[in-house]
Amino acid sequence: MSTANQNHASGQKSSCFRHLHFDKNQISLPIRFTYPFNYDPHPLCVLAATEVQKYLNENSTAIGHDFGLDGNLSADAIGKMFGVLIVRNREEEIGFISAYSGKLGGRNTHSFFVPPIIDLLNEKGFFRKGETELNLINHQIEVLENDREYLSSLEDFIKAKQNHEIFLKKARQNFKHGRMTRKACRKKAAAELSEDDFNSLLENHKKESNREQSEIKMLVCKYKEEAAELKSKLDFYQKQIDELKEKRKIKSGALQKRIFKSFSFLNSRGERKNLKEIFEDTVRKVPPAGAGECAAPRLLQYAYENGLDPVAMAEFWYGCAPPSEIRRHGSFYPPCRSKCEPILRHMLQGLNVETDPMVHSVPEKQLEIIYEDEAVAVVNKPEGLLSVPGKKVKDSVLTRISKLYPENNSPFIVHRLDLSTSGVMIIAKTKEAHKILQKEFKDRKVVKRYVALVEGNIEGNEGFIDLPLRVDLDNRPRQMVCFSYGKPSKTKWKVLKRNEKFCRLHFFPLTGRTHQLRVHSAHKQGLDSPIKGDDLYGTREYRLYLHADYIRFYHPVSGKKMGFYIPPDF
Repeated sequence: MSTANQNHASGQKSSCFRHLHFDKNQISLPIRFTYPFNYDPHPLCVLAATEVQKYLNENSTAIGHDFGLDGNLSADAIGKMFGVLIVRNREEEIGFISAYSGKLGGRNTHSFFVPPIIDLLNEKGFFRKGETELNLINHQIEVLENDREYLSSLEDFIKAKQNHEIFLKKARQNFKHGRMTRKACRKKAAAELSEDDFNSLLENHKKESNREQSEIKMLVCKYKEEAAELKSKLDFYQKQIDELKEKRKIKSGALQKRIFKSFSFLNSRGERKNLKEIFEDTVRKVPPAGAGECAAPRLLQYAYENGLDPVAMAEFWYGCAPPSEIRRHGSFYPPCRSKCEPILRHMLQGLNVETDPMVHSVPEKQLEIIYEDEAVAVVNKPEGLLSVPGKKVKDSVLTRISKLYPENNSPFIVHRLDLSTSGVMIIAKTKEAHKILQKEFKDRKVVKRYVALVEGNIEGNEGFIDLPLRVDLDNRPRQMVCFSYGKPSKTKWKVLKRNEKFCRLHFFPLTGRTHQLRVHSAHKQGLDSPIKGDDLYGTREYRLYLHADYIRFYHPVSGKKMGFYIPPDF
């Protein structure tokens, strides 16, 4: 393989296009372009990725980015997502272009990679100018908020308000005590005094009550005046701060809108849409931070602008993984969903793109019923079948069971298995059975066991993993480890067999989080060994080698303990 420059539509050379030499008898071009969110990298993409990784290995110092591959992880060490796009130029030559997501070495531009769609780091650009203006406003706000006179006025106002509340509270308590004392006095005097003396006492009590109420009102007026005087001093500064904050808000909003409009994306038909137009049809309406700065949109934009026909695309991770995510050096991954999916939906229009595998029905796989009675059914779910209907695919365990039991108003799924996981599942046939079984799961009375093949030779023979999980908001349905907001997720494991390539083990989940076993297996703080065939956290194969082989529960009607074992087919 070698690299070279090539003419583009403009007739000038571009340093971003690189020839890709390969044996056409061994590797054929793809018929359709890559569906980016569910793919196996084409061999040409693998060759191109190898070339990019070679460049990164040889030029890491010049690039100035710490990928964390030297074994001495610094606080700044972090890997990056890179992308390669196989393209055909106007001379019908096959080559590739490459890109990275975000910044690299603190810069947006590197000669080996395609440029960003908009260089927000350009010192002469509108973003830097707007950023400078916002930083100046922030500085002015900071100066005012730390001004001695302002802080002193703020402290005086807060103290006066606190003192006023204390004094008024005491005055109201004294009034209440006086009222109770007078009431007791009247009760006693009613039996001892003459009518004239008692009326005289009532008049005196009334005067005392009016006087005390008047004193409280005067205190309130006095404190209001004092507070108003102190607040006027405070408002002198607060008004300036509020005006600056409003100015910042307006400028920041205008800058954001300009960014949204400036990021303009082409598709194969030559049509353009900006970020605002692309995301206004999505649920969130507003583009997320960093939208348009990922590798895939950069690659397609460069190809369209320079007369290059896209052939295939892939993205890979280079470097160490973030603490919360599962990223393996050199492994291929799809683009992020939240930022890239709406953009790529537009940019891929006009290309002959592979069909999303999830759009088509799952190949017919038998759903085996291994036990049933009037209250429950226990089934063996095949891999590749959803537990419940999805947005794109309706075929599922629930829909099939519903057809089997049309006389039931609605069978109930008690628990779920991932699409890629096979094994034993409990189905409730009645609402009452569902309620009882759900409580059993909640109270952890149900025992579940999975068998899996994990990559590599893990340390130890058994153990316990406690890593809280939450959804990766930018890349659903992927999950991530999060000690701040994650839900408790606990798993026991035990090795059954070992060989040079894989470990066969049992997982015993103590909680039931989405992708729990897959993340606990693949994460560095877990087993650091992904389950074989894991397309999200490891390397895709024809199936995920994870199978729910055993479950034990108490029958919702008889209360009898029941256990079911289904051996895996691997």
